[in-house]
Amino acid sequence: MFEQISESFRLALSKVRFVDDEKAIKNALDVLKKALLKADVHHKVTKDLLLSIETDMKQKSIGQKQFLDAIKSNLTQILTAPGNQGFVYAQVAPTIVLMAGLQGSGKTTTTIKLANYLKLRKKKVLVAACDLQRLAAVEQLRQLCEANEIDLFFIENETNPIKVATEALNKAKTGLYDVLLVDTAGRLAIDEALMSEIKDVKTALNPHEIFYVADAMSGQDGVKSASKFNDVLQISGVILSKFDSDSKGGVAISIAKQLGIPLRFVGIGEKVADLESFIPDRIVSRIMGEGDLATLVEKTSMIIDEKEAKRLNQKIKKGQFNFNDFLEQMESVKKLGSMKSLIGMIPGLTNVANQIKDIDLENSKEIVHIKALINSMTKKERENPDLLNNSRKRRLAAGAGLSQMEVNRFLKQFENASKLAKKFSGKGGAKGLANMLSQANMNRPR
Repeated sequence: MFEQISESFRLALSKVRFVDDEKAIKNALDVLKKALLKADVHHKVTKDLLLSIETDMKQKSIGQKQFLDAIKSNLTQILTAPGNQGFVYAQVAPTIVLMAGLQGSGKTTTTIKLANYLKLRKKKVLVAACDLQRLAAVEQLRQLCEANEIDLFFIENETNPIKVATEALNKAKTGLYDVLLVDTAGRLAIDEALMSEIKDVKTALNPHEIFYVADAMSGQDGVKSASKFNDVLQISGVILSKFDSDSKGGVAISIAKQLGIPLRFVGIGEKVADLESFIPDRIVSRIMGEGDLATLVEKTSMIIDEKEAKRLNQKIKKGQFNFNDFLEQMESVKKLGSMKSLIGMIPGLTNVANQIKDIDLENSKEIVHIKALINSMTKKERENPDLLNNSRKRRLAAGAGLSQMEVNRFLKQFENASKLAKKFSGKGGAKGLANMLSQANMNRPR
């Protein structure tokens, strides 16, 4: 996300690294101008941003830090459109959210991602299937809801989206739901029928929020489409889908600046957990390669229960960490979303994240084999790995479709990892781990 813009900022900063005169600043601004235009940022937005940076620099001493501060403050200001950030709940439940967008923008999958985001925050969510135009749209939504344990409201063979929407709202009220997400019909292009239908649904529901789902790869076309929807619906926020696929990021800057509509969320991967609040100063921190520990902490706190973490730490200290615990932790990590995005939140590792392939904790060959191996164990074997003698290992190898050598290698890795975890738990947990890593980094060959 913002990979191209990020790289251009680093290149621009290098222009004033050793030379801090006005000519160096001009060269740096020229680099930024070309990169921003190439990244699909509107030419007027680019001009305004560069003028603001240049004005700031004239009021300060010239230098790399001052240039960096000017970029950060002005980019943050551009991305901070008036309105709310993240998700805002209505004073009286349920909070009604109308999801709008063109067909192919990722609207339906984004609706599920948003439902999952809210569910992780202990909210009761109902999704209403009001896309009655696209063939199999309701079935797609049903399968996604079922796979992610999200409640769905639909009416079999119904053709009137207003009837579905109003009955879904009644269910949301009587069922004491916190949030109602309404998935509406999209089209391949904006047309009068689409706008008339979604406007009628809006009138029937009087939603608290109207989120427009924009394809991050759509460039200036995405800005134009958002503008047309806004004219009809008065959009309260934009969700950028497929943001992981777009190395440019210009559409985000253009929507915020040109339309004055706040960016509320971004989809950063294919997994259901890959949705994040769009908080401008944090996004700018990532663009500048400084990471985003605040979002990382928030994500992990949603998944990792404090009591469970303490219980697990006690088991590790006593050397009682077993295969059941291992599977539970794997399932928890999956909920964090894309490993690539998580690595990119760690200060200093942004460049590393851009260069690696993402790790699929669900379908990678190694993970599938490990799950098959553990599922081949008896209950006692999972709880007590010491029971695994040669005959048991042969049985496990046959059950998981592995060689005994592969079984031995995994068991050895598990044993070493358990010992290492026990060592860290006795050294102050995460603090001890950080100190050991810091010491190792200081002692490594240069």
